[in-house]
Amino acid sequence: MFKGLKPIIYNGQEVWPLVEGGKGVAATNHASAGAWAAAGGIGTVSAVNADSYDAEGKIIPQVYNALTRRERHEELIAYAIEGAVQQVKKAFEIAGGKGAININVLWEMGGAQRVLHGVLERTRGMVSGVTCGAGMPYKLSEIAASYGVSYLPIVSSGRAFRALWKRAYSKASEWLAAVVYEDPWLAGGHNGLSNAEDPRAPQDPYPRVKELRAVMREGGISDDVPIVMAGGVWYLRDWNDWIDNPELGTIAFQFGTRPLLTQESPIPEGWKSKLMEIEEGDVLLHRFSPTGFYSSAVRNPFLRNLEARSERQIPYSTEEAGDHTFQLDAGVKGKNFWVTRNDLLRAREWVGLGFTNALKTPDNTLVFVDQEEQGVIRKDQKDCMGCLSQCSFSSWADTETNSTGRLADPRSFCIQKTLQDIAHGGDTDQNLMFAGHAAYNFKRDPFYSNGFVPTVKQLVDRILTGD
Repeated sequence: MFKGLKPIIYNGQEVWPLVEGGKGVAATNHASAGAWAAAGGIGTVSAVNADSYDAEGKIIPQVYNALTRRERHEELIAYAIEGAVQQVKKAFEIAGGKGAININVLWEMGGAQRVLHGVLERTRGMVSGVTCGAGMPYKLSEIAASYGVSYLPIVSSGRAFRALWKRAYSKASEWLAAVVYEDPWLAGGHNGLSNAEDPRAPQDPYPRVKELRAVMREGGISDDVPIVMAGGVWYLRDWNDWIDNPELGTIAFQFGTRPLLTQESPIPEGWKSKLMEIEEGDVLLHRFSPTGFYSSAVRNPFLRNLEARSERQIPYSTEEAGDHTFQLDAGVKGKNFWVTRNDLLRAREWVGLGFTNALKTPDNTLVFVDQEEQGVIRKDQKDCMGCLSQCSFSSWADTETNSTGRLADPRSFCIQKTLQDIAHGGDTDQNLMFAGHAAYNFKRDPFYSNGFVPTVKQLVDRILTGD
């Protein structure tokens, strides 16, 4: 047992202060969450487009038959609620009364509030808490409290928590079970980097977490309410100075990347074997996500293609002005595209290489793609089912008009399509593969030598030793 690490009281029982990160779209499910809870920790079922099963236990493919986006959005919400309810019930059964089961939702997912109500209504007594980030989830406390369930907001700064606390959470303070600090430079998936922070200049998490605790104390929140450190957590021994530290109060630890490589983890074998190959620096913090948030994923051919697409980009003006004095004659139809001489030459070169189609972006630029890629982009935009509250890639918004009012951005991608595909056996090179920045440890950590894949119980036992 790692020295100083003690169980905490969560939802009325003793659990290890080890939380399984809830990875959206089927990367964390009942099997991994239930096993994590059975090992004495806090397991997390992802309630983001979770899988449902038929009578034989086979995954039901999420097929959208409706003709309009609004109707497909209703199908999406029905799938989301049914899937998450099935996952929670199965996880609760596997846990066998040990540990605890949380659910995780993204506040910026389409219909987040309806999904949360739908799931909590049908899983009473099974869910201990709701973790929620990606946006400012002001209504989280009110919804969770109405079902007698704890809430655990995910924030990346003391400033963000202060805003949530003052506006909403102070009114339901007794249901605040913990605050998750997600390191925006180290965590996998979507990250809460603010415009004031430099993505290329990671900050030490210690002062940021110390500041978060100061904000919590300012609000009268007890030091017994844990801060959960998430992002970059691999060996507990690296966090020795954080445990039993009076400056920080009670600390728990969230593991998002490590539980991907377990026998119970639902991700396909191809994805698991790719994790063993990741080198330091292979995970990229990027801005291609249609959410508008920064996010971290493996820099595979899928991500490299998005980088290359954005590099084949030039600004244009709709009239002759400044140094935009050359009419574009490559990749576009029509005459109202004025560019610089240098950009005209670049555009002609790209067209010569086969990138014959120029697509407008919302920023008055053109990106050059080949015919096939344009077809994929347009089809994905047409098939949109509103999986986000607003999407830069399709211009969908979960509002009365169902539109962001902005041009759809061809530099992004359909996140629902790619995450569903990779989670269900799709090509790991041609899909978005989320991972935290510590994922290179799979290759270095002797625990995984000779291709060893532990059970969740073996992983939790190993973490408890400090390794």
